Amino acid sequence: MDDHNLCIQVVAMPKDSNSSGDIFGGWLLSQMDLAGVVECKKKHPGRYVTITIDKMIFKKPVYIGDLLSIYCKIIKIGNTSITISIIAKVKRSMTNEFLTVTSGLFKYVHINEHKKPEKINTE
Repeated sequence: MDDHNLCIQVVAMPKDSNSSGDIFGGWLLSQMDLAGVVECKKKHPGRYVTITIDKMIFKKPVYIGDLLSIYCKIIKIGNTSITISIIAKVKRSMTNEFLTVTSGLFKYVHINEHKKPEKINTE
């Protein structure tokens, strides 16, 4: 993770949980997706859409009150796409324990105002 950059941090709230007090996986996934777009925009401005998410395993649950930190690293930049390794970690609100909860590879395509793929300027 040393080579991944912190992209976003957010506290898991009750509205994001199920009846057992665990945070929905979809909420966690959406936070990771947002972090990936932040990383894309750091490299090249514009609009991005997610086209693939690969190799995700939910290793640990996220609980209400946990501080979620999402780290990103650009793996590959293609003509119109960016592939990013994303790691989600939590700092437990009650114990300060710091754990990796999930990770995955996300691929984004840069699009124009007509929602068509557009070349990424890497210069």
